[in-house]
Amino acid sequence: MVKNFNLMKIKNITCIGAGYVGGPTMSVIADRCPHIRVTVVDMNAERIAAWNSDHIPIFEPGLDAVVKRARGKNLFFSTDIEAAIKSADCIFMSVNTPTKTEGEGAGRAADLKYIIACAEQIARSASKNTIVVEKSTLPVRTAEKIKEIFTKNSQYTFHVLSNPEFLAEGTAIKDLENPDRVLIGGENTEAVSALVDVYAQWVAKEKIITTNVWSAEMAKLAANAMLAQRVSSINSLSAFCEATEADIDEVAKVLGSDSRIGSKFLKAGIGFGGSCFQKDILNLVYLCEHYGLTEVAAYWEQVIVMNEWQKKRIAQLVIKKLGGSVKGKKIAVLGFAFKKDTNDTREAPAISVCETLLQAGAEVVVFDPKVSAQKVQADLAHLSAHHTQLKSASSAPEACVGADAAIVLTEWDQFKSIDWSSVVTQMSPQAWVFDARNCLNHAHIKTAGLNLWVVGKTPTK
Repeated sequence: MVKNFNLMKIKNITCIGAGYVGGPTMSVIADRCPHIRVTVVDMNAERIAAWNSDHIPIFEPGLDAVVKRARGKNLFFSTDIEAAIKSADCIFMSVNTPTKTEGEGAGRAADLKYIIACAEQIARSASKNTIVVEKSTLPVRTAEKIKEIFTKNSQYTFHVLSNPEFLAEGTAIKDLENPDRVLIGGENTEAVSALVDVYAQWVAKEKIITTNVWSAEMAKLAANAMLAQRVSSINSLSAFCEATEADIDEVAKVLGSDSRIGSKFLKAGIGFGGSCFQKDILNLVYLCEHYGLTEVAAYWEQVIVMNEWQKKRIAQLVIKKLGGSVKGKKIAVLGFAFKKDTNDTREAPAISVCETLLQAGAEVVVFDPKVSAQKVQADLAHLSAHHTQLKSASSAPEACVGADAAIVLTEWDQFKSIDWSSVVTQMSPQAWVFDARNCLNHAHIKTAGLNLWVVGKTPTK
Protein backbone atom coordinates (compact mmCIF):
# COMPACT_ATOMS: atom_id res chain seq x y z
CA MET A 1 0.00 0.00 0.00
CA VAL A 2 1.26 3.48 -0.81
CA LYS A 3 2.28 5.39 2.27
CA ASN A 4 -0.10 8.16 3.41
CA PHE A 5 -2.61 7.34 0.68
CA ASN A 6 -6.08 7.31 2.19
CA LEU A 7 -8.56 5.72 -0.20
CA MET A 8 -11.24 4.65 2.28
CA LYS A 9 -13.99 6.78 0.71
CA ILE A 10 -14.40 9.25 -2.12
CA LYS A 11 -16.16 12.29 -0.69
CA ASN A 12 -15.23 15.04 -3.13
CA ILE A 13 -15.22 14.58 -6.92
CA THR A 14 -14.02 17.09 -9.49
CA CYS A 15 -14.67 16.66 -13.19
CA ILE A 16 -12.59 18.69 -15.62
CA GLY A 17 -14.73 19.22 -18.71
CA ALA A 18 -18.41 20.24 -18.82
CA GLY A 19 -19.31 18.74 -22.18
CA TYR A 20 -21.57 15.93 -23.38
CA VAL A 21 -19.82 13.36 -21.17
CA GLY A 22 -18.76 15.29 -18.08
CA GLY A 23 -21.97 17.24 -17.53
CA PRO A 24 -24.49 14.36 -17.67
CA THR A 25 -22.24 11.81 -15.95
CA MET A 26 -21.44 14.02 -12.99
CA SER A 27 -25.05 15.14 -12.69
CA VAL A 28 -26.19 11.52 -12.30
CA ILE A 29 -23.38 10.73 -9.85
CA ALA A 30 -24.38 13.73 -7.74
CA ASP A 31 -28.06 12.79 -7.94
CA ARG A 32 -27.43 9.19 -6.90
CA CYS A 33 -24.70 9.95 -4.33
CA PRO A 34 -25.97 12.89 -2.23
CA HIS A 35 -23.15 12.32 0.29
CA ILE A 36 -20.52 13.15 -2.37
CA ARG A 37 -19.75 16.73 -3.40
CA VAL A 38 -19.40 16.90 -7.19
CA THR A 39 -17.87 19.92 -8.94
CA VAL A 40 -17.75 20.22 -12.72
CA VAL A 41 -15.21 22.73 -13.98
CA ASP A 42 -14.44 24.16 -17.39
CA MET A 43 -12.45 27.03 -18.85
CA ASN A 44 -15.46 28.06 -20.96
CA ALA A 45 -17.23 30.61 -18.75
CA GLU A 46 -20.21 30.80 -21.10
CA ARG A 47 -20.75 27.06 -20.87
CA ILE A 48 -20.52 27.08 -17.07
CA ALA A 49 -22.97 29.99 -16.90
CA ALA A 50 -25.39 27.94 -19.00
CA TRP A 51 -25.08 24.94 -16.67
CA ASN A 52 -25.95 27.28 -13.80
CA SER A 53 -28.97 28.72 -15.63
CA ASP A 54 -32.48 27.53 -16.45
CA HIS A 55 -31.29 26.72 -19.98
CA ILE A 56 -28.54 24.10 -19.68
CA PRO A 57 -26.29 23.85 -22.76
CA ILE A 58 -27.06 20.22 -23.63
CA PHE A 59 -30.40 18.78 -24.64
CA GLU A 60 -30.77 15.27 -23.31
CA PRO A 61 -34.09 13.73 -22.18
CA GLY A 62 -34.21 13.73 -18.37
CA LEU A 63 -30.99 15.71 -17.88
CA ASP A 64 -32.65 18.99 -16.94
CA ALA A 65 -34.57 17.36 -14.08
CA VAL A 66 -31.46 15.59 -12.76
CA VAL A 67 -29.42 18.81 -12.79
CA LYS A 68 -32.14 20.78 -11.01
CA ARG A 69 -32.47 18.13 -8.27
CA ALA A 70 -28.78 18.18 -7.40
CA ARG A 71 -27.47 21.61 -8.43
CA GLY A 72 -26.66 23.82 -5.46
CA LYS A 73 -26.93 20.89 -3.05
CA ASN A 74 -24.01 18.64 -3.91
CA LEU A 75 -23.58 19.46 -7.61
CA PHE A 76 -21.69 22.60 -8.62
CA PHE A 77 -20.47 24.10 -11.89
CA SER A 78 -17.48 26.43 -11.75
CA THR A 79 -14.61 27.99 -13.69
CA ASP A 80 -12.29 27.81 -10.66
CA ILE A 81 -10.38 24.77 -11.82
CA GLU A 82 -7.47 25.15 -9.41
CA ALA A 83 -9.66 25.26 -6.31
CA ALA A 84 -11.68 22.26 -7.47
CA ILE A 85 -8.51 20.23 -8.04
CA LYS A 86 -7.13 21.11 -4.61
CA SER A 87 -10.25 19.91 -2.81
CA ALA A 88 -10.80 16.69 -4.77
CA ASP A 89 -10.26 13.11 -3.62
CA CYS A 90 -11.03 11.94 -7.17
CA ILE A 91 -10.63 13.85 -10.44
CA PHE A 92 -12.32 12.83 -13.68
CA MET A 93 -10.58 13.94 -16.88
CA SER A 94 -13.37 14.55 -19.37
CA VAL A 95 -11.80 16.87 -21.92
CA ASN A 96 -11.92 16.75 -25.70
CA THR A 97 -9.67 14.34 -27.62
CA PRO A 98 -10.11 15.42 -31.25
CA THR A 99 -8.36 13.89 -34.24
CA LYS A 100 -5.00 15.51 -34.95
CA THR A 101 -5.02 18.02 -37.79
CA GLU A 102 -1.26 18.34 -38.21
CA GLY A 103 1.98 16.55 -37.43
CA GLU A 104 2.53 12.81 -37.14
CA GLY A 105 -0.74 10.91 -37.40
CA ALA A 106 -2.69 13.90 -38.72
CA GLY A 107 -6.20 12.90 -39.78
CA ARG A 108 -6.14 9.68 -37.74
CA ALA A 109 -4.35 9.84 -34.40
CA ALA A 110 -6.04 11.30 -31.33
CA ASP A 111 -4.76 14.73 -30.34
CA LEU A 112 -3.86 14.46 -26.65
CA LYS A 113 -2.94 18.10 -26.10
CA TYR A 114 -5.97 18.75 -23.88
CA ILE A 115 -5.40 15.59 -21.85
CA ILE A 116 -1.74 16.50 -21.38
CA ALA A 117 -2.62 20.06 -20.36
CA CYS A 118 -5.23 18.68 -17.97
CA ALA A 119 -2.73 16.29 -16.35
CA GLU A 120 -0.17 19.07 -16.01
CA GLN A 121 -2.71 21.32 -14.29
CA ILE A 122 -3.69 18.53 -11.91
CA ALA A 123 -0.01 18.00 -11.05
CA ARG A 124 0.45 21.74 -10.38
CA SER A 125 -2.71 22.27 -8.35
CA ALA A 126 -3.24 19.06 -6.37
CA SER A 127 -2.76 19.42 -2.63
CA LYS A 128 -2.91 15.75 -1.67
CA ASN A 129 -2.73 12.21 -2.99
CA THR A 130 -5.55 11.78 -5.52
CA ILE A 131 -7.33 9.27 -7.72
CA VAL A 132 -7.36 10.44 -11.35
CA VAL A 133 -9.88 8.89 -13.72
CA GLU A 134 -9.66 8.84 -17.50
CA LYS A 135 -13.22 9.49 -18.68
CA SER A 136 -12.37 10.68 -22.17
CA THR A 137 -11.89 8.03 -24.86
CA LEU A 138 -8.13 7.62 -25.17
CA PRO A 139 -5.59 5.57 -27.11
CA VAL A 140 -4.31 2.46 -25.36
CA ARG A 141 -1.33 3.24 -23.10
CA THR A 142 -2.32 6.89 -22.52
CA ALA A 143 -2.38 6.23 -18.77
CA GLU A 144 1.36 5.66 -18.98
CA LYS A 145 1.90 9.17 -20.35
CA ILE A 146 -0.35 10.66 -17.67
CA LYS A 147 1.57 8.85 -14.92
CA GLU A 148 4.85 10.21 -16.30
CA ILE A 149 3.50 13.75 -16.10
CA PHE A 150 2.44 13.27 -12.48
CA THR A 151 5.76 11.72 -11.47
CA LYS A 152 7.73 14.52 -13.10
CA ASN A 153 5.64 17.45 -11.86
CA SER A 154 4.22 16.60 -8.42
CA GLN A 155 5.29 15.39 -5.01
CA TYR A 156 1.95 13.65 -4.46
CA THR A 157 0.87 10.14 -5.38
CA PHE A 158 -1.76 9.67 -8.09
CA HIS A 159 -3.50 6.45 -9.07
CA VAL A 160 -4.70 6.59 -12.67
CA LEU A 161 -7.85 4.65 -13.49
CA SER A 162 -9.66 4.19 -16.79
CA ASN A 163 -13.46 4.51 -16.58
CA PRO A 164 -14.65 5.01 -20.17
CA GLU A 165 -18.24 6.06 -20.81
CA PHE A 166 -20.60 3.86 -22.79
CA LEU A 167 -23.60 6.16 -22.82
CA ALA A 168 -25.37 7.01 -26.05
CA GLU A 169 -26.51 10.55 -26.74
CA GLY A 170 -30.27 10.75 -26.74
CA THR A 171 -30.50 8.07 -24.04
CA ALA A 172 -27.61 9.24 -21.85
CA ILE A 173 -29.54 9.60 -18.60
CA LYS A 174 -31.21 6.23 -19.05
CA ASP A 175 -27.81 4.70 -19.86
CA LEU A 176 -26.19 6.29 -16.81
CA GLU A 177 -28.96 5.39 -14.39
CA ASN A 178 -29.30 1.82 -15.65
CA PRO A 179 -26.08 0.93 -17.48
CA ASP A 180 -25.35 -2.35 -19.24
CA ARG A 181 -22.01 -2.25 -17.47
CA VAL A 182 -19.56 0.07 -15.74
CA LEU A 183 -15.94 -0.53 -16.63
CA ILE A 184 -13.11 0.42 -14.29
CA GLY A 185 -9.51 -0.37 -15.16
CA GLY A 186 -6.60 0.14 -12.80
CA GLU A 187 -3.60 -1.40 -11.14
CA ASN A 188 -4.15 -0.34 -7.53
CA THR A 189 -6.94 -2.43 -6.00
CA GLU A 190 -7.72 0.13 -3.29
CA ALA A 191 -8.20 2.92 -5.84
CA VAL A 192 -10.36 0.68 -8.02
CA SER A 193 -12.43 -0.34 -4.99
CA ALA A 194 -12.99 3.30 -4.03
CA LEU A 195 -14.46 4.09 -7.45
CA VAL A 196 -16.46 0.85 -7.49
CA ASP A 197 -18.06 1.99 -4.22
CA VAL A 198 -19.26 5.21 -5.88
CA TYR A 199 -21.05 3.43 -8.72
CA ALA A 200 -22.32 0.69 -6.40
CA GLN A 201 -24.60 3.28 -4.80
CA TRP A 202 -27.03 2.62 -7.67
CA VAL A 203 -25.45 0.05 -10.03
CA ALA A 204 -25.58 -3.67 -9.22
CA LYS A 205 -22.08 -4.90 -8.47
CA GLU A 206 -22.33 -7.69 -11.03
CA LYS A 207 -22.56 -4.97 -13.69
CA ILE A 208 -19.31 -3.33 -12.55
CA ILE A 209 -16.43 -4.87 -14.48
CA THR A 210 -12.85 -4.36 -13.34
CA THR A 211 -9.83 -4.93 -15.58
CA ASN A 212 -6.30 -3.71 -15.95
CA VAL A 213 -6.05 -0.13 -17.18
CA TRP A 214 -4.92 -1.08 -20.69
CA SER A 215 -7.87 -3.41 -21.26
CA ALA A 216 -10.27 -0.66 -20.16
CA GLU A 217 -8.72 1.83 -22.59
CA MET A 218 -8.87 -0.74 -25.38
CA ALA A 219 -12.42 -1.90 -24.62
CA LYS A 220 -13.88 1.53 -25.31
CA LEU A 221 -12.25 1.76 -28.74
CA ALA A 222 -13.27 -1.82 -29.49
CA ALA A 223 -16.90 -1.24 -28.50
CA ASN A 224 -17.26 1.83 -30.72
CA ALA A 225 -15.52 0.07 -33.60
CA MET A 226 -17.84 -2.93 -33.40
CA LEU A 227 -20.98 -0.77 -33.23
CA ALA A 228 -19.85 1.40 -36.15
CA GLN A 229 -19.02 -1.74 -38.12
CA ARG A 230 -22.62 -2.95 -37.75
CA VAL A 231 -23.94 0.40 -39.01
CA SER A 232 -21.69 0.30 -42.07
CA SER A 233 -22.54 -3.37 -42.66
CA ILE A 234 -26.31 -2.88 -42.68
CA ASN A 235 -25.98 0.26 -44.79
CA SER A 236 -23.92 -1.60 -47.38
CA LEU A 237 -26.69 -4.20 -47.53
CA SER A 238 -29.31 -1.45 -47.88
CA ALA A 239 -27.76 -0.43 -51.20
CA PHE A 240 -27.77 -4.06 -52.30
CA CYS A 241 -31.46 -4.36 -51.35
CA GLU A 242 -32.37 -1.31 -53.44
CA ALA A 243 -30.62 -2.82 -56.45
CA THR A 244 -32.34 -6.21 -56.13
CA GLU A 245 -35.84 -5.29 -54.87
CA ALA A 246 -35.16 -6.91 -51.53
CA ASP A 247 -36.46 -5.10 -48.43
CA ILE A 248 -33.83 -4.12 -45.85
CA ASP A 249 -36.37 -4.24 -42.99
CA GLU A 250 -37.24 -7.84 -43.82
CA VAL A 251 -33.58 -8.77 -44.19
CA ALA A 252 -32.74 -7.09 -40.86
CA LYS A 253 -35.58 -8.96 -39.14
CA VAL A 254 -34.15 -12.27 -40.33
CA LEU A 255 -30.65 -11.30 -39.23
CA GLY A 256 -31.85 -10.03 -35.87
CA SER A 257 -33.69 -13.28 -35.12
CA ASP A 258 -30.35 -15.08 -35.17
CA SER A 259 -29.17 -15.17 -31.55
CA ARG A 260 -25.57 -15.13 -32.76
CA ILE A 261 -26.13 -11.76 -34.44
CA GLY A 262 -28.85 -10.01 -32.42
CA SER A 263 -31.18 -7.24 -33.52
CA LYS A 264 -29.47 -4.06 -32.31
CA PHE A 265 -27.76 -1.63 -34.70
CA LEU A 266 -29.40 -3.23 -37.73
CA LYS A 267 -31.41 -0.16 -38.75
CA ALA A 268 -30.37 1.06 -42.20
CA GLY A 269 -29.95 4.80 -42.57
CA ILE A 270 -27.82 7.69 -43.72
CA GLY A 271 -24.76 6.58 -41.72
CA PHE A 272 -23.34 7.18 -38.27
CA GLY A 273 -22.34 10.53 -36.86
CA GLY A 274 -21.49 11.99 -33.47
CA SER A 275 -18.20 12.69 -31.79
CA CYS A 276 -17.06 9.12 -31.11
CA PHE A 277 -17.38 6.54 -33.87
CA GLN A 278 -15.34 8.12 -36.65
CA LYS A 279 -12.76 9.63 -34.31
CA ASP A 280 -12.24 6.39 -32.41
CA ILE A 281 -12.01 4.20 -35.51
CA LEU A 282 -9.50 6.55 -37.11
CA ASN A 283 -7.48 6.36 -33.92
CA LEU A 284 -7.72 2.56 -33.95
CA VAL A 285 -6.51 2.54 -37.56
CA TYR A 286 -3.56 4.73 -36.65
CA LEU A 287 -2.61 2.58 -33.66
CA CYS A 288 -2.82 -0.61 -35.71
CA GLU A 289 -0.52 0.91 -38.31
CA HIS A 290 1.83 2.06 -35.52
CA TYR A 291 2.12 -1.53 -34.31
CA GLY A 292 2.65 -2.82 -37.85
CA LEU A 293 -0.80 -4.40 -38.16
CA THR A 294 -1.41 -3.18 -41.70
CA GLU A 295 -4.19 -5.61 -42.59
CA VAL A 296 -6.05 -4.90 -39.35
CA ALA A 297 -5.82 -1.16 -40.00
CA ALA A 298 -7.17 -1.59 -43.53
CA TYR A 299 -10.07 -3.68 -42.23
CA TRP A 300 -11.26 -1.04 -39.77
CA GLU A 301 -10.63 1.83 -42.17
CA GLN A 302 -13.20 0.32 -44.51
CA VAL A 303 -15.89 0.97 -41.88
CA ILE A 304 -15.22 4.71 -42.31
CA VAL A 305 -15.02 4.41 -46.11
CA MET A 306 -18.44 2.72 -46.23
CA ASN A 307 -19.98 5.33 -43.92
CA GLU A 308 -18.76 8.20 -46.10
CA TRP A 309 -19.93 6.38 -49.22
CA GLN A 310 -23.47 5.97 -47.83
CA LYS A 311 -23.80 9.71 -47.17
CA LYS A 312 -22.53 10.62 -50.64
CA ARG A 313 -24.65 7.89 -52.26
CA ILE A 314 -27.87 9.21 -50.78
CA ALA A 315 -27.07 12.84 -51.59
CA GLN A 316 -26.34 11.90 -55.20
CA LEU A 317 -29.49 9.79 -55.34
CA VAL A 318 -31.56 12.87 -54.41
CA ILE A 319 -30.00 14.73 -57.32
CA LYS A 320 -30.63 11.81 -59.68
CA LYS A 321 -34.30 11.45 -58.71
CA LEU A 322 -34.84 15.18 -59.27
CA GLY A 323 -33.82 14.90 -62.91
CA GLY A 324 -30.06 14.92 -62.57
CA SER A 325 -29.80 18.51 -61.37
CA VAL A 326 -30.96 20.43 -58.29
CA LYS A 327 -29.76 23.82 -59.46
CA GLY A 328 -32.44 26.33 -58.50
CA LYS A 329 -34.54 23.66 -56.76
CA LYS A 330 -35.66 23.83 -53.15
CA ILE A 331 -34.98 20.94 -50.80
CA ALA A 332 -36.33 20.68 -47.26
CA VAL A 333 -33.90 19.00 -44.88
CA LEU A 334 -35.76 17.58 -41.89
CA GLY A 335 -33.36 16.99 -39.04
CA PHE A 336 -29.80 18.21 -38.61
CA ALA A 337 -28.62 16.62 -35.33
CA PHE A 338 -26.68 13.39 -35.81
CA LYS A 339 -29.49 11.45 -34.10
CA LYS A 340 -32.79 12.17 -32.37
CA ASP A 341 -33.08 13.45 -28.79
CA THR A 342 -29.84 15.44 -28.89
CA ASN A 343 -28.75 18.84 -30.15
CA ASP A 344 -25.29 17.52 -31.01
CA THR A 345 -24.28 18.03 -34.65
CA ARG A 346 -20.69 16.80 -34.49
CA GLU A 347 -20.00 14.69 -37.60
CA ALA A 348 -23.74 14.78 -38.37
CA PRO A 349 -24.52 13.15 -41.75
CA ALA A 350 -26.75 16.15 -42.50
CA ILE A 351 -23.66 18.35 -42.81
CA SER A 352 -22.25 16.21 -45.62
CA VAL A 353 -25.60 15.92 -47.43
CA CYS A 354 -26.26 19.66 -47.21
CA GLU A 355 -22.76 20.36 -48.53
CA THR A 356 -23.40 18.24 -51.61
CA LEU A 357 -26.81 19.76 -52.30
CA LEU A 358 -25.67 23.36 -51.76
CA GLN A 359 -22.63 22.89 -53.99
CA ALA A 360 -24.94 21.42 -56.65
CA GLY A 361 -26.93 24.67 -56.61
CA ALA A 362 -29.94 23.74 -54.49
CA GLU A 363 -31.71 26.01 -52.03
CA VAL A 364 -31.64 24.10 -48.75
CA VAL A 365 -34.13 24.83 -45.96
CA VAL A 366 -33.33 23.11 -42.66
CA PHE A 367 -35.63 22.34 -39.75
CA ASP A 368 -34.50 20.59 -36.57
CA PRO A 369 -36.48 20.85 -33.32
CA LYS A 370 -33.37 21.19 -31.13
CA VAL A 371 -30.62 22.56 -33.39
CA SER A 372 -30.73 26.33 -33.81
CA ALA A 373 -30.52 28.13 -37.14
CA GLN A 374 -27.30 29.74 -35.89
CA LYS A 375 -25.75 26.33 -35.26
CA VAL A 376 -26.73 25.11 -38.74
CA GLN A 377 -25.16 28.20 -40.27
CA ALA A 378 -22.00 27.73 -38.18
CA ASP A 379 -21.63 24.07 -39.20
CA LEU A 380 -21.85 25.06 -42.88
CA ALA A 381 -19.96 28.35 -42.61
CA HIS A 382 -17.12 26.93 -44.72
CA LEU A 383 -19.51 27.08 -47.69
CA SER A 384 -19.56 30.86 -47.63
CA ALA A 385 -20.11 31.06 -51.39
CA HIS A 386 -23.47 29.33 -50.90
CA HIS A 387 -24.67 31.08 -47.75
CA THR A 388 -27.67 32.71 -49.46
CA GLN A 389 -28.92 29.25 -50.50
CA LEU A 390 -29.05 28.00 -46.89
CA LYS A 391 -32.13 28.85 -44.88
CA SER A 392 -33.94 27.64 -41.80
CA ALA A 393 -37.58 27.00 -40.91
CA SER A 394 -39.46 26.85 -37.63
CA SER A 395 -41.37 23.65 -38.47
CA ALA A 396 -41.30 20.73 -40.89
CA PRO A 397 -44.36 21.92 -42.87
CA GLU A 398 -42.84 25.39 -43.19
CA ALA A 399 -39.59 23.91 -44.54
CA CYS A 400 -41.58 22.01 -47.18
CA VAL A 401 -43.43 25.03 -48.61
CA GLY A 402 -42.50 25.20 -52.29
CA ALA A 403 -40.01 22.36 -51.93
CA ASP A 404 -39.22 19.96 -54.76
CA ALA A 405 -38.15 17.38 -52.19
CA ALA A 406 -37.98 16.70 -48.47
CA ILE A 407 -35.19 14.55 -47.07
CA VAL A 408 -35.31 13.19 -43.53
CA LEU A 409 -31.84 13.06 -42.00
CA THR A 410 -32.68 12.73 -38.28
CA GLU A 411 -35.25 10.28 -36.94
CA TRP A 412 -37.13 12.72 -34.68
CA ASP A 413 -40.39 11.19 -33.42
CA GLN A 414 -42.40 14.25 -34.44
CA PHE A 415 -41.65 13.57 -38.10
CA LYS A 416 -43.75 10.38 -37.89
CA SER A 417 -46.88 12.48 -37.43
CA ILE A 418 -46.37 14.98 -40.27
CA ASP A 419 -49.68 15.52 -42.09
CA TRP A 420 -48.43 14.81 -45.60
CA SER A 421 -51.90 15.22 -47.11
CA SER A 422 -51.70 18.86 -46.07
CA VAL A 423 -47.98 19.34 -46.73
CA VAL A 424 -48.22 18.00 -50.31
CA THR A 425 -50.51 20.90 -51.26
CA GLN A 426 -47.66 23.29 -50.42
CA MET A 427 -44.93 21.42 -52.28
CA SER A 428 -44.00 21.48 -55.95
CA PRO A 429 -45.80 19.11 -58.33
CA GLN A 430 -44.24 15.64 -58.48
CA ALA A 431 -42.31 16.32 -55.26
CA TRP A 432 -40.27 13.59 -53.59
CA VAL A 433 -39.84 12.49 -49.99
CA PHE A 434 -36.53 10.81 -49.20
CA ASP A 435 -36.63 8.88 -45.95
CA ALA A 436 -32.94 8.35 -45.25
CA ARG A 437 -33.75 7.18 -41.71
CA ASN A 438 -36.59 4.77 -42.54
CA CYS A 439 -38.71 6.37 -39.82
CA LEU A 440 -41.77 7.91 -41.50
CA ASN A 441 -45.36 6.82 -42.07
CA HIS A 442 -44.83 5.55 -45.61
CA ALA A 443 -48.46 4.61 -46.26
CA HIS A 444 -49.52 8.18 -45.46
CA ILE A 445 -46.90 9.62 -47.83
CA LYS A 446 -48.01 7.36 -50.68
CA THR A 447 -51.68 8.18 -50.07
CA ALA A 448 -50.80 11.88 -50.28
CA GLY A 449 -49.48 11.23 -53.80
CA LEU A 450 -45.84 12.00 -53.14
CA ASN A 451 -42.98 10.09 -54.73
CA LEU A 452 -41.18 8.14 -52.01
CA TRP A 453 -37.69 6.74 -51.59
CA VAL A 454 -36.79 4.79 -48.44
CA VAL A 455 -33.28 3.62 -47.65
CA GLY A 456 -32.99 -0.10 -48.39
CA LYS A 457 -36.26 -0.33 -50.31
CA THR A 458 -37.31 -0.06 -53.96
CA PRO A 459 -38.53 3.50 -54.72
CA THR A 460 -42.15 4.10 -55.73
CA LYS A 461 -41.10 5.89 -58.93
